[in-house]
Amino acid sequence: MEPDYSRLDPEERFRNYMALASVSLGIISLCAALIPICGIISSLAGIGLGILSKRSESRKLAVIGIGLSVLGILISVTYAFLVFIKKS
Repeated sequence: MEPDYSRLDPEERFRNYMALASVSLGIISLCAALIPICGIISSLAGIGLGILSKRSESRKLAVIGIGLSVLGILISVTYAFLVFIKKS
């Protein structure tokens, strides 16, 4: 059962939205990993929002967002490294 966000205080509601944004940015970073700069930027933003929202009721979403964002960084760096090595 999902929590009723309208009953939460504004700070808790904001943290829940940040956790959701962290998951969204994690998914976007996986898609943007083929353009390493975009993938790394969206991953770092997702990690930051996830860390800031870990104290909310949506802790699981925050952890999932951090995990997806870390995976996005790994894919972006690996892809950039492979492209750089291939050009050298």
